[in-house]
Amino acid sequence: MLSLRRQMQYVATRKRYFYTSNMKCGYIVLVPEIGEEGLTGDITIEPGGLPDFNDITIENCLGAIGRQAGVVEKSVKQIESKILALPTNKSIDTVELFRKLDEATGPLDTTWGTAKALYLGNSTLIPTKTYMNIHDRARKARASKFCSKSIYDALQKEKKAIVGTFEERLLRKYLLEGGLNGLGLKDDTRASLKDVLLRLGRERANFKNKVNISMHSFAHLIKDYQLVRDFPSTLLEATIIDNNNTNQGPWKFTLQPQVVDGFLKHCPDRIHRWNIWQANVRKASTHMDKSLENSTHIEKIRSLRKRQANILGYPNYATMSMQTKMASSISNLKQIFSKLLQFAGPTQSVEIEQLQNFATASGFEHRLDVYDVSYWQRKYLLSKYKLDEEALRKYFPLPKTLSGLFAFSESLFGIKIVERTDAQVWQPLVKYYDVYDNDRGLKSVGGFYIDCYSKENKFGKNNGWMVSIRNRNDSAKLSPLCALIFNFTPPSGNGPCLLSMDDLRMVFKTFGSALQHILTEAPFTDLAGLSNIEWDASQVAGCVLSNFLDNPSILKTISDSQNCGSLPDDLAQKTKLFKTHLAGYNLCEELYIADLDVELHQCDNFWLDVVRKLWPVYKCMPLDKKDSHPCSFTEIFSGDWGAAQFSHLYSKVIAADIMEAFEDNNEDMNSVGERFKKTFLSLGGAVPAAEVFRRFRGRDPSVEALLKSLNIWRDTRTPHSL
Repeated sequence: MLSLRRQMQYVATRKRYFYTSNMKCGYIVLVPEIGEEGLTGDITIEPGGLPDFNDITIENCLGAIGRQAGVVEKSVKQIESKILALPTNKSIDTVELFRKLDEATGPLDTTWGTAKALYLGNSTLIPTKTYMNIHDRARKARASKFCSKSIYDALQKEKKAIVGTFEERLLRKYLLEGGLNGLGLKDDTRASLKDVLLRLGRERANFKNKVNISMHSFAHLIKDYQLVRDFPSTLLEATIIDNNNTNQGPWKFTLQPQVVDGFLKHCPDRIHRWNIWQANVRKASTHMDKSLENSTHIEKIRSLRKRQANILGYPNYATMSMQTKMASSISNLKQIFSKLLQFAGPTQSVEIEQLQNFATASGFEHRLDVYDVSYWQRKYLLSKYKLDEEALRKYFPLPKTLSGLFAFSESLFGIKIVERTDAQVWQPLVKYYDVYDNDRGLKSVGGFYIDCYSKENKFGKNNGWMVSIRNRNDSAKLSPLCALIFNFTPPSGNGPCLLSMDDLRMVFKTFGSALQHILTEAPFTDLAGLSNIEWDASQVAGCVLSNFLDNPSILKTISDSQNCGSLPDDLAQKTKLFKTHLAGYNLCEELYIADLDVELHQCDNFWLDVVRKLWPVYKCMPLDKKDSHPCSFTEIFSGDWGAAQFSHLYSKVIAADIMEAFEDNNEDMNSVGERFKKTFLSLGGAVPAAEVFRRFRGRDPSVEALLKSLNIWRDTRTPHSL
C-alpha cells in the first residue's frame, strides 16, 4: 500500500481562456461510504505522540474514521442506557459522563484533524471528495452527544447543582447546543424543526452552487502588458494563461475575490476596472444569467431561518444568533455600531474628498466611484509617502519573519519553541515545533506543524489556516497539536520567499490562534483552546498578535534584507498607514456589512429594500442600480456566518482594547504578556469571554481603543464603553 507521501503527484494543468463556460459532461467519482467498521488499516497515535505520516494512507484514514465514529456513537448510546436505568431520585455523575465522552472523541478528533491538515496542505494527498466524506462522517458522530435527548434531559436536572467549575461551563454548553438542536421541544415540533433544517440545507447548497458557477463563467482577458505592469508577480503568475510567456500574456482575470481585489487595486484603466467590478457585484443576480439568480434563495433562506428561530422560541434568527456571542444582544450590538459610525462616518467623507483632490490633480477627470478607491489609494500612498507594498517585501524574508515571530512570542509569553527534526511530515518542507511553557515545567505542552508552501496557491493571494489536529483532552491524555498552513509561493533560485504587509498580518494572526490552541489549560476538549469561545471573541488572540506589527521596533526585529539590512526607521514608522489611511472608509464598509447581515436576519423587508435603507447610512458614494452584492454573500447565506458577520469586527474591537494595555507605559510589556497568557491564551472556552476580558483589563471593553488605533478618535467626545 503506497504511503501518502509516495502518492503525491504534481500534475501540470493546461489553462484555457474563456469568457463563459457551459455545463459539460464529466466523471462521476465514487467514494467509499464509511460504515461503522470502515476499511482496513488504522492511524492510531500514542497519547501525546505525533502522526506517522509515512504510513498514513487514504484507506486507513477512511477506516479509522469509520471505527472511531462508531465508538463515539456507541458511547453516547451506552450513556443513554445508563441514564434510563437510573432510579428517578438518582443523579447522574456529570464528571464521569463528560470524561467518558472525551475519551471516546479524542481519537476521532485526531484522525479528523490529521485528514484536514493533509487536505489543506496538499489536496492531492486526500482528494476533496474523500476528505468531505471523512468530514461529514466525523462531524455527524461528534454532534451525536449534543443531539441526545436523554443526556440533555439529565443535564437539565443538574444545572443548579454544579456551580463555579469546568463542569458547569461544559454543562451549559451541552444545554445550549441541545436547546438549539431542538431537544427541549415536543416530538412533533422537533420534527418540524428537522424539516426546516433539511430545506434550509438545500437552499444554502443551491445558493453556493450558483455563486460558484457565476464566478467561473466569467473571465476578463487582457493582452496589453501596460495594463498589468504594476500588478504583483503572484497575481500575474496566478492569471497567466501560458506559463512560458509570463511577461507577454495574455492574462485571464476571473471573479475569485482575491483576483478582483488585486485587479481593482492595480489596473490603471477605469473601464477595465468597471468591467471586473460590475460583473463581481452583479454575479448570481437577475442582472446577469437569470438561471443563476440567488435573489429567490436569499428570501427562502431568510424565511426558513426565521421559522427555525420561531420554533426554538426566538423572535428572529438574529436574536437566536446572539446566544453564542459575547455581544449578547442586538441592542448592545447596535449601540456599538452607532458609536463607531459616529467617528467613522465623518472621517470617511473627509478621506474620500482628500483622495478625490489627489486623483483630480493627477489627471483623473471623474468623480470617484467604489471601483476607483483602492487604485487611487495605492497611488496616493506611493506618491505622498513613497510606500510601495511590493517594494517592502525585500525586508521580510519568510525565514526571518518566522524566527523573529517565535523569538518575540517566547519573550512576551514566557514560552520556548523548539524544532523537532525527527518528526515525520507530509511534505519535505514542512517543519514541526514543540512548545514549552516556562510556568509548567520541562515537558512540552503541545506542538505545531508549519507548512508554508501548500498546493492551494491558485488565485493570486496568500491564505493562512490554523488547523486543529487535536485539542487538549485530559481524559484521553492528549496534548494540543495543530498545523499552520500557508500557501506562499516557494522561493525560486537561492532567494527566500518574501512577504507583503498583508502576509505579515496573516502570519501573526494565524500564529496567535495557534498559541491559544496550544497554551490552553482547560482539561475538557470542548472547553480547551478555541472550543466554546463565543464567535465574536474567537479571533481576539490572533488580532492581538497581528496588532504588534503597528509597533515600528517590533516590525524591525522581523525584517532583514540581504542587501539593505533591517527595515529603515522612516519606513517602519510609515507602514501603519496601510492600516490607518482610509480607515474611516474601511470601517464604514465593515459596519455596513455587519449591520446588513443583522437586519436581513431581523426584519421581513425584501433584501434589496434593506440594502437601499442601510447603504446611505454607512456609505458616502451612491449605490449602483444594478449592484446586487448580497446575492454572492456565501459566508452569510451558504456558510455559518448568518447574523454573525459582525464577529470579525467585534474581535478587532476587543483586540484593540487589549493592545492598549500592552502599549501603556506604566506597565512592563512582559508582565502584561503573562497576564494575557493566563487569561485569553490559557482559559479558552472554560470561562465566558466577557469575564476573561474583565480579568485581563479590570473593566468592560470600550470602542475607544480601536478608534485611536485607526487615528479616527477625537478627544472632544466622551469615552464610550461597550
